[in-house]
Order: sequence, then structure tokens, then C-alpha cells
Amino acid sequence: MRRLHLLLATLLGLPLALAGWLWLTMLSPFTYDRPDHLPPIEAGPHEVFVYGTLRSGLVRWIVTGRAGESRPATLEDFRRSALDLEEAPGERVEGEVITVSAEELARLDRYERLGLRYERVRLTLADGSDAWVYRRLPEEALDGARL
Repeated sequence: MRRLHLLLATLLGLPLALAGWLWLTMLSPFTYDRPDHLPPIEAGPHEVFVYGTLRSGLVRWIVTGRAGESRPATLEDFRRSALDLEEAPGERVEGEVITVSAEELARLDRYERLGLRYERVRLTLADGSDAWVYRRLPEEALDGARL
């Protein structure tokens, strides 16, 4: 009987612990203070080019509250470099474009730690449309943000 209780506690505890960790790291307002120097978010809708974890509908659902629709997109003259994009003439990054509200963009900013780890910039995609793209801050800016 004791083993059954331990097994049940483990089976229930692990998902709860994972859910708590996801909330704390991705959604909690307690782990991110939007830097004062960032401009306010304008009313939506906003198009965002995603090329990493945010391509997953599950991750988008956890972060924004809905998976949302996406469409394939390409960013030319860049390549992926670990968690970032770097300029690379003649290369391309395959990704997706999602359309989000101002509130959902604020949640994406929290997830990406805008102003602390990433910046959000407007870039032109291969189809000629513009979209927000998250790019890692330069190392010097990251060091300053840690102080």
C-alpha cells in the first residue's frame, strides 16, 4: 500500500511540479519586470515570425493562452545560430508567422524576456511582409542587464 501511495504521489507530483515550473518561467509576472526604456505595445494585431520553440502550438498555448493559427514563412539573409539569428547573406531561416493581440505580444515579450535577453525588431520576410522577430541582445547588453 505504501508503494501505491508513493507511485500516486509521484504520478501526480511530477505534472504539478512541471506545471508550476512552466508557469513560473513563462507566465508569472513575478519573474519578469518589463524594462522602463521599452516603448509601450501598440494595439494589435501583430505579426510575429517564430523560428524556435514558439513554432510549437503547445508552447504558444502555454505562453499566450491559445495555440493560434500559423503560416509558413521564410526570413532571407539570416541563419539560426543556437538561440539566435545572425545575418548571413544568401542563407534563409524557415519559420512561421503568428498573428497576436497586444496582450498576447506582451506575453511573448515576457516569455522571451524582452529587454533582458532578447530584443524585438521588425524585419521583412521573403514574401515582402513585415513581422516582429525576437533576436538575442548583444553580449554587452546581456552583461549590463545582469547587473
